[in-house]
Parts: sequence; structure tokens; C-alpha cells
Amino acid sequence: MSVSGNGSAMLKAIGMGGLDLGVMLLIAYILLIVMIVFSVYMIVRYRYLLDRYERFMKGDKAVSLEGKIENLMENVDILIQNDESNAEDIRNLYRKHETAFQKIGLYKYDAFKEMGGNLSFSLALLDEKNNGVILNSVHSSSGCYTYSKEIRDGKCKIDLSVEEKQALDQAVGFNGRARS
Repeated sequence: MSVSGNGSAMLKAIGMGGLDLGVMLLIAYILLIVMIVFSVYMIVRYRYLLDRYERFMKGDKAVSLEGKIENLMENVDILIQNDESNAEDIRNLYRKHETAFQKIGLYKYDAFKEMGGNLSFSLALLDEKNNGVILNSVHSSSGCYTYSKEIRDGKCKIDLSVEEKQALDQAVGFNGRARS
């Protein structure tokens, strides 16, 4: 069945003069149904993704993701402030700790070789920069005498006894661990 008049001339002009108009309408109808099915599929898929998005944005117990992010950002700001405060506290503690006695040297001896038991001792107490004091306690049968000497940069302006030098050497070499 051919189309008469303008319809057939138009189909001939585009190179489809031999096609039946009924076949073309059938193809157009099939394409329309495919497009409707595809559109319905896309609408269903869109609704599914929209529902998932809304559940994601609400989160647990209807708290929005935006609210959670804002809360996390506030917590980060608080942590940064605390970190700065802690760093300043650590610097202050370190400054105070520099002058605390950190190094210890103890040498026990028998001062007069008469009493036994090594009751005399020299004790060196030094800070981080080897400043501090040496205490020397001499025990004899007539009594116990204690005196001190100032230490600056690991040295003393007054001559040190052999025992005091031993205690000072121990303290200067002290690394904070127990000796065996």
C-alpha cells in the first residue's frame, strides 16, 4: 500500500519512499512504548536514590549529617585550643624542670678507717645544666659533720676530695636509669 500525494514525495525525498506508512507508525509506537518503560524505570530509580539520600542526610535518630559535621568542627576547634594550651603548659613545666635536681651521684666511704660500715658519704645533686650542690657527710667516733659545696657547670670553685669527685662524676654521667 503506498501513500499518494505529498506523503509519498516527502518519504522519497528523505530516501524512504519504499516504506509503508503503517510500518513506520508501528515502529514509532514500539519506540514510544520503550521510551515510556524506560521513563518509568528512571522514575522508580530516582525515587529509590532520593529515599537513600534522605536517610543518609538524617542519620541515626533523625540527626542531620549537617548537624553532625558542625558538631565535629566545633570539637576540632576545641581540640586545637586545648592543644595550644597543653603546649604552653609543657613549655612551662620544662622551664621549671630545668632547674630541678635530675642527676644524682652517691659515693659511700669510711672516712677514718676506724668505724667500718662506710657511714660517711658524698652526695652530688645536679640539674640539667650540671648546676647544684655536693653534700659531704663525714662520720667519725666523735660525731658526724656535714658540709656542702656549690657546683656550677659541673665544676666547683673549692677543691674537691676524691670521694666528692667520685660522686660528681657519677652525677654528671647520670642518665636517669638505675645502675646495676
